[in-house]
Amino acid sequence: MSTEWEGVESKKPLLVARNNRASSIWVVVASTAVAVAGSFVFGISVGYSSPSQEGIMRDLHLSLAEYSVFGSILTIGAMLGAIVSGTIADRVGRRCAMAISDVFCILGYLLIVFSKNSVWLDLGRLSIGCGIGLLSYVVPVYISEITPKNLRGRFAAVNQFMICCGASLAYALGTCITWRTLAIVGVTPCLLQLVGLLVIPESPRWLAKIVHSGALEEALQKLRGKETDISEEAADIKDFTEKLQHLPQSKMLDLFQKDYIHAVTVGVGLMVLQQFGGVNAICFYASEIFVSAGFSSGNTGMLAMVAVQIPMTALGVLLLDKAGRRPLLMVSAAGTCLGCLLVGLSFLSKEHHWAKDLNVALALTGILIFSGSFSLGMGGIPWVIMSEIFPIHMKGSAGSLVTLVSWLGSWIVSYAFNFLLLWSSYGTFFMFASICGLTVVFVERLVPETKGRTLEEIQASMNSSLTPVSSGINRAA
Repeated sequence: MSTEWEGVESKKPLLVARNNRASSIWVVVASTAVAVAGSFVFGISVGYSSPSQEGIMRDLHLSLAEYSVFGSILTIGAMLGAIVSGTIADRVGRRCAMAISDVFCILGYLLIVFSKNSVWLDLGRLSIGCGIGLLSYVVPVYISEITPKNLRGRFAAVNQFMICCGASLAYALGTCITWRTLAIVGVTPCLLQLVGLLVIPESPRWLAKIVHSGALEEALQKLRGKETDISEEAADIKDFTEKLQHLPQSKMLDLFQKDYIHAVTVGVGLMVLQQFGGVNAICFYASEIFVSAGFSSGNTGMLAMVAVQIPMTALGVLLLDKAGRRPLLMVSAAGTCLGCLLVGLSFLSKEHHWAKDLNVALALTGILIFSGSFSLGMGGIPWVIMSEIFPIHMKGSAGSLVTLVSWLGSWIVSYAFNFLLLWSSYGTFFMFASICGLTVVFVERLVPETKGRTLEEIQASMNSSLTPVSSGINRAA
């Protein structure tokens, strides 16, 4: 009898540990859910202009040129937000930075709802751009700083999944509600995030940076569970951060020193290759591409794109912490290369008057392969890696640079695409295919695998002036 009782007693610590892990993971889940509400706003904002075009132009009597300004000014605002994103997130914290971005987005959508002319419309769109420029940096950084190492990639990739869901919702709702009502829909996740930010913990690593050890331990305890021993992890974070405090706070030009050049090359390089691989050209002009390739309408192709993007993004989220960042990136880039080649061949087929059915099949297959492959890895993983590789003392300036490069590349490709099509339709997509192929080589040669490693370990391995400050770093979450 006593043996049986002892057996039951021996199982209790294991059961307590399992229950504790289960309860603590829900704090991380809830915190991530609040953060990615901003990603949902991002998606709605990007997808808003396409279904709203006809209604806005009719109701406000806008010309096509005036509406084009409205559509493109979002990217200008995002670049402005990106420039200050790192500084704001470092000075006021990750939660407060998300709240500021919500205020910009709410103000922007309200200006659109009550706009009577193009001036208020453009100011609203510019304000939304500033908000999502800030969100595009702070959301993945916050998620990476609160999650355990074995779940970090999967949770951070939810950022891209929610962007995809937000854009898809905007496309779908835009077909059945007015543009003013759709703008009100855009306000809703901002309000939900503002409420959620009141209860979720701040990033422990940011708290360590501002030397607030008591708040650091309190936040980390919430994230890891009440019964979890966080002393080792908290000590590793504090020790590593204290080592960084002795280094000068980095400015933009300091990023190009020998110590940090590898991390900067990886972060900036992935964003350049992501944007110049043609994603915005295909996303913004997919309907036009389908029509140019021989479709009677672009609606069928657009619906097919949405049907492919969401499940492929979800698959990428599930695979990220199992397959790793590098394999998914290389498979994704190879798929986008194939997709661009097929679209280029469809335009080449049309120019040489080959069978029309061949044009249509190549265009549809190519765009679906591109969209699915991009959603699998290239859409979200560069943001995940960006949030992992920069140490806390340079994360602000480095994050601002990387985010600015991303939005600048987005604007350049979106602006130049129509001119490139006039130059050579098939040549444009063959050029995109070449850049996607180069991405595979870049990832294979330069991008580190960050799966299953702590942020401190990753940053120490990539920055020559940093070394792990304690043997416990490898065990921290």
